[in-house]
Amino acid sequence: MIAVDRLTLALGGQTVLNEVSLTLRPGRVTAIIGPNGAGKTSLIRALAGLVAPQSGRITIHGVPVAELSSVARARWIGYLPQDGEPAWNVTALELVALGRLPHRSRLAAPSPKDDEAVFAALAATDTARFAKRTIATLSGGEKARVKMARVLAGDPDWILADEPIANLDPQHQRDMLKLLHAAAARGKGAVAVLHQLDAATTADDVVILKNGSLIASGPARDVLSATNLEAAFGMTFDILDHMGRIAILPGA
Repeated sequence: MIAVDRLTLALGGQTVLNEVSLTLRPGRVTAIIGPNGAGKTSLIRALAGLVAPQSGRITIHGVPVAELSSVARARWIGYLPQDGEPAWNVTALELVALGRLPHRSRLAAPSPKDDEAVFAALAATDTARFAKRTIATLSGGEKARVKMARVLAGDPDWILADEPIANLDPQHQRDMLKLLHAAAARGKGAVAVLHQLDAATTADDVVILKNGSLIASGPARDVLSATNLEAAFGMTFDILDHMGRIAILPGA
């Protein structure tokens, strides 16, 4: 479990998260949604231990994230940033293999288990055919899938993904969401910042932010209400139940 207790975060002298408290549970996919500037990226970076809050705390498995060693954090948390290019123009295979570093002793050669995890991640993300290509030769969507493969190769307890489907075509958006649900089915926790409300309806849980404050959090069917969405986005929505699935339509 990841517990966020009264988290306040300021960046550049501006408060981007204000007294946010919520609980994220393993075995579930959680979508973080909200308008631009809501604090979504700031929250997921704080969850990953990449920025230090002014007050409040975040714990994972009962341990404050701020107290985790770099190795423990890398083993427990797989972070997929919105942007971020590797420092060198490595091949896709080399980039994915970096996901295994937290599981190896320093300077140790990859083990058969490492190789198995890398190739399984390439297969799961449909990127095996890119293995020998350098990152610079890949499209934005192809890079996004290779980066997700790196995260999966590390087999973390938690996957924290910032807009993982932003650059993907509809088929690979669907496949990326399936990967998150497959990880959750294996007992992992998966948290994703999403701008696409239709994608958020596939999540188990939803967190809605606006101006750094929490509007609502909890099971998707409870949180994705017309009232909550209007409070966040400043417009009306129609919420439909279509064959057991939620559909969100902008209001007239």
